[in-house]
Amino acid sequence: MQRPSPANLPPLDPAAQEHSAAMAAHLRDAIAANGGWLPFDRWMALALYAPGLGYYAAGNIKLARADGGGKNPEGDFVTAPQLTPLFARTLARQAAQVLRQTRTDTVLEFGAGTGALAEGVLGELDALGLEQTRYLILEVSADLRARQAERLAAFGSRVQWLDALPDAFSGCVLANEVLDAMPVSIFRWSEDGTVLERGVALDAARDFIWEDRPAPPALPDAVAGRMPALPGYVSEINPQAEAWVAAMGRWLERGAALLVDYGFPRGEYYHPQRAGGTLMCHLRHRAHGDPFTAPGLQDITAHVDFTAMADAAQDAGLQVLGYTSQARFLMNAGLMDLLAQLDPSDAQDYAKTVAPMQKLLSEAEMGELFKVLAVGRGMTEPLTGFARGDRLGKL
Repeated sequence: MQRPSPANLPPLDPAAQEHSAAMAAHLRDAIAANGGWLPFDRWMALALYAPGLGYYAAGNIKLARADGGGKNPEGDFVTAPQLTPLFARTLARQAAQVLRQTRTDTVLEFGAGTGALAEGVLGELDALGLEQTRYLILEVSADLRARQAERLAAFGSRVQWLDALPDAFSGCVLANEVLDAMPVSIFRWSEDGTVLERGVALDAARDFIWEDRPAPPALPDAVAGRMPALPGYVSEINPQAEAWVAAMGRWLERGAALLVDYGFPRGEYYHPQRAGGTLMCHLRHRAHGDPFTAPGLQDITAHVDFTAMADAAQDAGLQVLGYTSQARFLMNAGLMDLLAQLDPSDAQDYAKTVAPMQKLLSEAEMGELFKVLAVGRGMTEPLTGFARGDRLGKL
């Protein structure tokens, strides 16, 4: 099955082309070693995380600076913490409630990117009188870890990096755009109503191509429990992300996790009109749908099925504490209070801080597409971020 070629992608310099060629060779070897076909989740895992070659493991500049509205040629995409410090400061206010309610003093962030979120959260927690808060980071990218260490040096030993999941943790967990980067399985409903698994093979020219094969029993069982049979329908399921949330039930002893990402509740995720799935790639600020372009140089993501994440949390013994849009969460958690504290007479700083808020809050942009799901254990008071507009009933 041939794939359409994406248009209007930027040219790559010789070093980038050489790196991508090495990544592609590694992927071809993996396909050959598996009998000529790899399930897409394994292909995606290698493309993103293969040591020294994968997108998140090879030292590429992944996250753009937010200069000029995020159009800097460095990087591939801009995250909310880079757009405006108000995002991190607002999230810190919700984290502060969790820390105070549980009488803990530790924040754990997964995938801290450039360190912008950590910097903003720590600064706001200090302003709120929580100067003793420790900040733990679990980061798979050595390149990003080095950038984080440089950015957060002023906080000294309060910031520490973990090499593995904790055996036990109490406090506030932050995961901003983490679930979407976990490798997904792709399935297709065949004409006869069976579920096929989509994988990657090679054509005669050794180019990557899609190829569907009979799925192992666990995949059809999982898919059939989420949607009716729709011949020709292609979408994703993310057992790895579900397992990650479920694992939290073993190590989160007391506190809450705030999971921020783009996605939908199950009824919208597997809507009949979303027949091509949600897989998306980002290369030099260009979004497109071809994961086979420039492997090792581009991000590959899929939207999050938040119903699946909530189910995984409940099955692991965690409470589902709230679910709402990013815009509603930020408004509830104190964004407008922070905005009111800015000095409008400082036109340059005011514009730099406020202008990006439109992107974070707009229903046409991140405000509605991005959601916030909170899960936890031992929480006795409602979280302020979900005080109004909670959508738990839609999960």
